[in-house]
Amino acid sequence: MIDIKEIRENPERFKKAAKDKNIDVNIDRLIDLDNLLRGTRNTLQIIATQKNQISKKIPMLTEIEKKLELGFLSDFKKQEKSSEEVIKTHQPEFDSLMLLVPQPADDDVPYGKDDTENKEIRREGQVRQFDFKPKDHVQLGVDLDIIDIERGVKLAGTRSYFLKGDGAKLHWAVLQFAMDVMIARGYKPMSVPLLMRDEAMRGTGYYPGSEEQTYRMEKDEVNLAGTAEVPLTAYRMGEILDEKELPIKFAGMSTCFRREAGAAGKDTYGLYRIHQFDKVEQVVICKNSIEESNKYHEEILNNSEVVMKALELPYRIVAVCTGDLGRGQAKKYDIEAWMPSRNNYCETHSASKFYEFQARRMNLRYKDTATKKNLFCHTLNNTVIASPRVLIPIMELYQNADGSITVPKVLQPYMGGQERITKT
Repeated sequence: MIDIKEIRENPERFKKAAKDKNIDVNIDRLIDLDNLLRGTRNTLQIIATQKNQISKKIPMLTEIEKKLELGFLSDFKKQEKSSEEVIKTHQPEFDSLMLLVPQPADDDVPYGKDDTENKEIRREGQVRQFDFKPKDHVQLGVDLDIIDIERGVKLAGTRSYFLKGDGAKLHWAVLQFAMDVMIARGYKPMSVPLLMRDEAMRGTGYYPGSEEQTYRMEKDEVNLAGTAEVPLTAYRMGEILDEKELPIKFAGMSTCFRREAGAAGKDTYGLYRIHQFDKVEQVVICKNSIEESNKYHEEILNNSEVVMKALELPYRIVAVCTGDLGRGQAKKYDIEAWMPSRNNYCETHSASKFYEFQARRMNLRYKDTATKKNLFCHTLNNTVIASPRVLIPIMELYQNADGSITVPKVLQPYMGGQERITKT
């Protein structure tokens, strides 16, 4: 959420932010409502003062004077009731509009309409050139009997799957390796709840906006989280932290659920866009400082690159353009791994910087030792690894001419020293 004072002072900045991010929000209406509500509250304050003065005077008045003042008091009460009705009527609309106002993008974020206009920053690693006809991950998985999409769909519907035998072991290996990397880098491991109340979804910026992508348990009024970002970022919501606690660094491993509504016919083949997956997520909660946010944005990006380089997967870094940024993101980097079957670099990670957008919505603050004021924290997050999506480049790039798959060296200890996946 944005500070309404900033919107009052520079509404054009937020109109531009909404336009750049393709977000529909009426800033002029928000300003009008803000003026109306502020004026009405000011009126209520004046009425309260007048009522208090009359109440103090009445015991000392004559009967005639008392009758006159009681008439004034009756009029004030009518005005008070009318003003309270104005607030009751218009406050919900104001609150709803405030949740829609986007965080302006940083000045160095490229302008663009959608993900086709993201800007490549650099490439890492060499794309493998095959001297045989390579298989895609589904062909490899079926031939090696480590993936079963057909039975997954039969039991759970489209975009479902089973990982079997060495496929399941590879999946768990890459997740545990990523978690171990983060623990070694000073991030606290967290096992998180998967069901989130609406307050946590709103606090992290997923509501409003992502309701159609979220599995909601209507009876219990909770939601299946699409990422551990939600519970990790909201873990201390509503609290005032000690400045000495900051930065807080979390790494959480969780199952994630996404409806992929509106994605019919898009990326439906294989394990790329699915309803359920597992992910190691990293979250940083730091001081209210642009410099610190920028520093940790680079840090969380680097953490993920360490994992990708250890897996020896070729990838590229892209700066996400304005039209592909979420409502709360001031800047985002994507890591895209090379996937032979898709003949392209495809997204595997998203490193996001929010400044105080999420913390303001969650009322997550810390007491600043210098000013003695309670300031809103800054928050950031990034994928460390998401599987089975990352199994696509691992399986396809590590395949051999005989149909087997070489296990990446860093994962072999997590698979009991196994060096190859072969058909058993």
